[in-house]
Amino acid sequence: MNSRVFVIGDVHGQINQFKQILMNWNEEEEQLVLLGDLGDRGENPRACFELAKELVDKKGAVCLKGNHEDMLLDFLERPQHAASLYEMNGGAATIQSFLEIKEGSFDAVELSAAIQSKFPWLKPFIESRPLTYEWENYVFVHAGVDLTLSNWKETADRDFVWIREGFYDQPNHTDRTFIFGHTVTAMLHENRHNTDIWDSGDGKIGIDGGAVYGGTLHGIVLDKNGIVEQYKSENSDISFG
Repeated sequence: MNSRVFVIGDVHGQINQFKQILMNWNEEEEQLVLLGDLGDRGENPRACFELAKELVDKKGAVCLKGNHEDMLLDFLERPQHAASLYEMNGGAATIQSFLEIKEGSFDAVELSAAIQSKFPWLKPFIESRPLTYEWENYVFVHAGVDLTLSNWKETADRDFVWIREGFYDQPNHTDRTFIFGHTVTAMLHENRHNTDIWDSGDGKIGIDGGAVYGGTLHGIVLDKNGIVEQYKSENSDISFG
C-alpha cells in the first residue's frame, strides 16, 4: 500500500498544465488520484482523456467521475436531448478535439456516433469511473457529499459529481476529510481572485483552482496526517475573475 496520495484537481483540457503537475508525482510511493473533469474547454481535452486512461491502465491511477464526464456520457447516450446542455458547458471543445473538426453546424446524433466509432474505449472508460476513493481517513470525490444526511455514504450518485450547497456550506461532523474539486476555490475564498486550495478547517479541502479560467491547477500530496506537499501550475493565458 502506498504511503502517500498525490491528487490532482480539475484539468478541463489543460494538457500542458496536466503534464507539468505530473512531473512532481513520485509513482513509487504515491497513489495517483484524479478528481475528474478531464475535458470540456481547455487546449486539448482528447489528450487529457488519453493520458488519464494511460495512467489508469498502466500506472494504477484512480480517476474519478466528474460532472463533465457525466454530461459527456449523457451526450454519447442521448445526443438529441443532451447536446445543448453539453455545448453550453464547454462540450464543443471536447467534441472538436476528438473529431478534429472546427466550429460549425453538425448533427448531434452523427457526432456522438462518430466519437463512439473512432474511440470505442471512451464510453466504457467513463462508465467505469468510480464516484469516490477512500484512503486512510480521506474521501476523494469530485464535487462532495451530502453533509445534511446522517450518513454521507447515502449521498445520491448525482450529488457525488454535482453537489455544491449542502456540502461546502455545511459543518462536517464525520470522521473523514473530504478532498474535492468541482467548485472553483476562488468562489470559496473571501477574496474571489484567490485560486489557492481552500481548507474549511473542519475536514473539507477544495483543490479546483480554476485552471482553465486562468487560475491554477493544483496537485497536493497527503499522508495519513495531512498535506505534506503542494504543487501548482499557473495559467497565465487569461486573467481570472
